[in-house]
Amino acid sequence: MKTFSILIVTGILFAGILHITAQNCGCSPDLCCSQFGFCGSDAAFCGTGCQEGPCFGPPPTNDVSVASVVTDAFFNGIVDQSDAGCEGRGFYSRAVFLDAAGNYPQFGRVGSEEDSRREIAAFFAHVTHETGHFCFIEEINGPLGDYCDENNTQYPCNPSKGYYGRGPIQLSWNFNYGPAGQSIGFDGLNNPEIVATDPVISFRTALWYWMTNVQSVLGQGFGATIRAINGPLECDGANPATVSSRVQYFTEYCNQLGVTTGNNLRC
Repeated sequence: MKTFSILIVTGILFAGILHITAQNCGCSPDLCCSQFGFCGSDAAFCGTGCQEGPCFGPPPTNDVSVASVVTDAFFNGIVDQSDAGCEGRGFYSRAVFLDAAGNYPQFGRVGSEEDSRREIAAFFAHVTHETGHFCFIEEINGPLGDYCDENNTQYPCNPSKGYYGRGPIQLSWNFNYGPAGQSIGFDGLNNPEIVATDPVISFRTALWYWMTNVQSVLGQGFGATIRAINGPLECDGANPATVSSRVQYFTEYCNQLGVTTGNNLRC
């Protein structure tokens, strides 16, 4: 788990570094300010996370009930594969997940019913990989790492806080804790610990990251979701074992939810 956790958070760092040089757009009225602070007019700028300008509206939702897909049997089937003494037992639960998911009406409800089920399978495949079947809440030995990107001045680090991996998707780094907190309603820079103590906020950070960085690439296949989460350290042959782990979980969950995996499983 330590290896997997470090891999994902370092991958998220690379994603952040690409976008920290122009945080406040000042775009002309006909251009959108992207979630990363750049001006443009296509989906990368006007789509998910668009801050201002002629932003695209969210895609229409379907009639899928996430609760009917993520049943007790499905969720508990994941948890039950972890050790009985895991700290995540009693912290992660289906009820908490559904509470958090209620804040993201687009999650698992875009496209066809098969698309919805495939997205849910993908989300839980990554979460399973990151937490060891909902065993871990915090990254193992996380406090020993330095997860402060001092070049990111929009979300300056509190030197007394640690921004290591926490929660279902192991949220990490100041440039993720900051905007996640702003979106959800907690002080991510001064109180990152809440992601490991409040289970609803914990799940919401995972869903926030998913909706902000991952959902938009689902149409490219599961491999694109791996790249969106941890591309530099897993994709293009960097770590075939972790890619295979994620694909294995995704295939298993697609089978359970009655959908095909689609193409382009690897990155």
